[in-house]
Amino acid sequence: MGRLLAIDFGSKRSGIAVTDPLQIIATALDTVATHDLRNFIKKYSEKEQLEAFIVGMPKKLDNTDSENAARVNAFIKLLRKDFPEIPVHTHDERFTSSMALQSMISAGSKKSDRREKGNIDKVSATIILQSYMESRDNGRKFL
Repeated sequence: MGRLLAIDFGSKRSGIAVTDPLQIIATALDTVATHDLRNFIKKYSEKEQLEAFIVGMPKKLDNTDSENAARVNAFIKLLRKDFPEIPVHTHDERFTSSMALQSMISAGSKKSDRREKGNIDKVSATIILQSYMESRDNGRKFL
């Protein structure tokens, strides 16, 4: 079983989160300048086995695509070209930035850490990944 890698895609920087190899725990990995994202993923995939990509899909409140959705879809096409053997799933990313900020506050993060947008991006990616795992696991029965 390989890791799931989640991406909170942004125009300037993108947050990345991964699961452990057994896909039990979602963990923030890094924040990468978006123009370096493909190279980062290529290098990461050389070290770790990836089972799937989870890409946050920006939606409006009425469930239509937001302005950034076209950029995300263009990135997904490149991801599928670079990694044709690895499936790409999208997952609703509405409210993840505000949820990330709130979770950082709850965890006692310093104000300076919360102002660093890269930290919010990787926590957002973790929330996207955790939410995806929970929605996927809802259909599974555990003993």
